[in-house]
Amino acid sequence: MNAKGAKKRIALLGMHLESNAFAPVCGEESFRGLCYLTGGDILADLKKDNPIQPAEISGFVDGMDRAGVPWQPVPILVTCAEPSGPCEQGFLDATLGEMRRRLADAGPLDGVYFSAHGGMTATVSDDPDGELLEMARSVIGPGVPLVATLDLHANISGTMVEQADVLISYITNPHVDQYQRAQEAARVMAEMFEGMKPEAAFIRLPIVAPTVTMLTAQGPYADLINYGQQAKGDAIVNVSVLGGFAFSDLAKNGLAVIVTARGDLAAARALAADIAGRAWDMRQRFQKPLTSLDDAVAEAVGNGEDETRPALILADVADNPGGGGGGNTTWILSALHDAGAEGVLLGVFFDPALAGEAHQRGQGASFDATFNGGGETEYSKKLKAPAAVLALSDGECVGRRGLWAGRALSLGPAALLDLDGRIKVVVVSNRKQCADPVFFEMFGLDIAEARTVVVKSRGHFRAGFDEFFDDGRVIEVDAPGLTSPVLSRFDFKNLPRPVFPLDPDAQWAGPEWD
Repeated sequence: MNAKGAKKRIALLGMHLESNAFAPVCGEESFRGLCYLTGGDILADLKKDNPIQPAEISGFVDGMDRAGVPWQPVPILVTCAEPSGPCEQGFLDATLGEMRRRLADAGPLDGVYFSAHGGMTATVSDDPDGELLEMARSVIGPGVPLVATLDLHANISGTMVEQADVLISYITNPHVDQYQRAQEAARVMAEMFEGMKPEAAFIRLPIVAPTVTMLTAQGPYADLINYGQQAKGDAIVNVSVLGGFAFSDLAKNGLAVIVTARGDLAAARALAADIAGRAWDMRQRFQKPLTSLDDAVAEAVGNGEDETRPALILADVADNPGGGGGGNTTWILSALHDAGAEGVLLGVFFDPALAGEAHQRGQGASFDATFNGGGETEYSKKLKAPAAVLALSDGECVGRRGLWAGRALSLGPAALLDLDGRIKVVVVSNRKQCADPVFFEMFGLDIAEARTVVVKSRGHFRAGFDEFFDDGRVIEVDAPGLTSPVLSRFDFKNLPRPVFPLDPDAQWAGPEWD
């Protein structure tokens, strides 16, 4: 540590990936294509009007600036990729090594802030997030504060809890509080500089909840989050209730409760046990029916025929790029096209070859479009339909609402295709979930004029599109895909069985404290 009175030197690190075990491996190009910054480039990006790095980094920096603690940011490495499959082990190892080297070269540090997702796996390692925190701790030693923020879909290991002094997860889903949680991390760091000694209690429950049951506006997860936040006070510094990410398929999967107290382990354990018990008692609520594809299509057809009906938004929850989905299933698109649905906007469909062909043909061209013409997989089936190129874009935009508000985004070469004058489809070259209305608006579309909007997103679209559709006009569609909330359709290999709701008779006898 530095001499008393000197500026606190705090390292900034980050690595984000949500890994779906059933999706293709995520390689180095995915990270470098989205965000890979080192050293001074991290601070330079923060000065931009629309940074590319996770909002947590700017949140922590701003939080420390406001905390009244003289400090100096020490930027190390920040990287992230779109949700995908397991991280390629070679890239993970290289990133761990580069972070370790830069941390060691940075000299004496007074603290480390780590921005992580918490749901990453690798082709060999099953706990990369634990390894990242363990690496940081091995460099800085036991007496230096290490605070990390996590997505609420993080899968928590004992290593993660042991290596970090405080783990702070998001409390909103859709995620719109990354900046605020990082500011909270800064306040906690400042409090540790004043002598606060955090004590954490951790419980993992045999509950692997479907993603659609983990919204925080209402429902069982919202009740747990709210209860925990209301319990914070003089004794409790943080309460994190993490729903986890089922598709990681890990032994550490399971709804987790982490309570951090100010020097009072007994208080942390009592509250953690209370919250966990409430979660277990309400486990039956972590189930939710979806709307069948036929019924959803019938609603869309009816909307096209009767303009007095309220417009609807259909969520293709099973093909969510935000959970590792390919963003290119055609079940809903094909069914709407075959049924003659009118006034439909669909986005965003990931098909670089089709977007490239549209650019080659040019605006105004008509042609027979083949979706997934580059090859089929189990889920990405081909679909052929007459199409007209209504508009073209380079795909560069800035998020307007919700998850990506104010963030620089790149969809790559993109095109707006019109299928038979009835369905307009936004086709993109970079896989991204449709969580922001700007993906339609960049083509001059008025969402308010659509009769039915279809988004490839699980839940983040709610924060982006809620100015057009309240919860009563959202339909979560049951269709095939890599992120289907119907967990019984997946061949899990590593989940801790028995686990609810896959195993209705799963049991839990309470925490087993050491």
